[in-house]
Amino acid sequence: MAASNYSLKVNRELLDPNFESYRLSLDAIPTYNVELDAAVEEVKLKDSQYTLEHMRAFGMYNYLHLDPWYEDSVLFVDCKGRVLSLTVTLDTALGKPREVYRITADSQCEDRLCASLSLTSATWASLSDGAGRLYLLRTGKRGDSSHMKWEALFSEDMGEPFTILHSVSHVQDGVHAMEVLLLRIQKDPQETKGSGYSVSLEWITVANSAGQGQEKKYEVRKRRVLRGKSVPHYAAVEPKGKGLMVASEKPFVFTHVDGLPVEPADPEPMEVEKTDPIYFWQQTAEDITVCVRMPEGVTKEEVQFRLTADNIRLGVQGFPPLLEGQLFAPVDPEASAWIVKNDKSLEVSLQKRGEGPMWPELVTGDRRGEYVMSDEQAALIHERLTYLTSEDMNGNPDKDKPPCNSQELEDCDGFPEDSFSLTHFDGESLKPTQVVNLGSHQYLFTVDVNPSDMPCLCLRHDVDALVWQPRPDQPSNMWEHIATFNALGYVQASKRDKKFATCAPNFSYASLCECLRRSFIYRQPSPVETVLFNRKQGRQVAQVAKQQV
Repeated sequence: MAASNYSLKVNRELLDPNFESYRLSLDAIPTYNVELDAAVEEVKLKDSQYTLEHMRAFGMYNYLHLDPWYEDSVLFVDCKGRVLSLTVTLDTALGKPREVYRITADSQCEDRLCASLSLTSATWASLSDGAGRLYLLRTGKRGDSSHMKWEALFSEDMGEPFTILHSVSHVQDGVHAMEVLLLRIQKDPQETKGSGYSVSLEWITVANSAGQGQEKKYEVRKRRVLRGKSVPHYAAVEPKGKGLMVASEKPFVFTHVDGLPVEPADPEPMEVEKTDPIYFWQQTAEDITVCVRMPEGVTKEEVQFRLTADNIRLGVQGFPPLLEGQLFAPVDPEASAWIVKNDKSLEVSLQKRGEGPMWPELVTGDRRGEYVMSDEQAALIHERLTYLTSEDMNGNPDKDKPPCNSQELEDCDGFPEDSFSLTHFDGESLKPTQVVNLGSHQYLFTVDVNPSDMPCLCLRHDVDALVWQPRPDQPSNMWEHIATFNALGYVQASKRDKKFATCAPNFSYASLCECLRRSFIYRQPSPVETVLFNRKQGRQVAQVAKQQV
């Protein structure tokens, strides 16, 4: 089954067309420090890891991991191989880091990467040592009151070094399974024109064996590999492991399952056999003329015609309706008429209820007809669009619609490549089921809002930043717009040294962090305690959105 194109549906109720700007606030932000007895493990890229993809995947890696199940806990791996947990008590202090697990260094790896951690569930975690070994750890209930040491119930060498992008845990038919998504950048001999590297995603399923009378052992059940040419901005497994979502500038395809190559899918035929239209139609600003093909020899007594202001139904006795449905706009039934011509066709004249714009379609959703444009209409459209095809950069700047001049665009008006897309893959067929073209939507960040759901993704729409929640169980509305950060899409474009971006799980603020020293906080509009007036517009300001640095 071919993938269907999907469009993100913006919830207009979450947009604020009256938003003005962020106001700089000098309110003090509490900051706390904690001394570490060993530095956070940081792996510097080698000369061989020179590509942009290496930088995106490993050079921009966040070594701090916020626990989405226990939001007061932050975890990291230090240079001694210890997984440390510290508690953040708001308006008080940072707790002292506490060791919960220690990685055993078996061997030194030349192409070692940073250790990575993913909090799989409220009681499980997945860990990479940066040298190619994957650990699945039973953590017990984490949080400030828990002092349990983590226990490794699975440890296996997975080949080349990787980082963990995402992991989920689920139980089906009494079998506990964990889905882990790994990222690698590998040398590719077939990549001769580019950097010589390709990006690999490996989706691994680890499950326990439900043998009676024996201790349940966790082992790899399935390994699936996808390949692409760009590091994904977003990659996550569905909560039940039934599918995968990937947002990337270049497309990904499944290449191997359990070491065996995947047969490439037969390309869909580009041209679909075109059937002859059932009806033809023309229009003016006042009326519409429809010519419907009829079975030969039909008399007017056999014609079934019903017309209301908004609907039309036209058919022949003994046959399915030839034209049926809701009209694009209201008509005047009293001033409309029909006539049988040449015993082969039926001509219907519809009087528009009011003069207005031209209709893009006759019956909503009906594609069986063909619109016939008159010579006068074609000439008028050609004249209106001439300015778009002018050979001069700005042939007539005094026109109402001067041609677009790319030199006048700002950096923040630039868009990603047209191939930038968000794709949902089915876990069984490994085929894409829905694809969203993100060519006009810059990717901003990923955030865990509800740990039981898939991570949310934040995209730029015009000047705003919109947060989308994946809903894999709702194919008709697979990505739901749940929050908006006004003007953040425009604001973040000016932050040239931006390294990290995120938002609060309750969407009360968004934060942008630069590479070196500054962090910006953009809060949602909130009521003001004093009376403020906008002098230019002469009106009272009820809410103010604060910016803090």
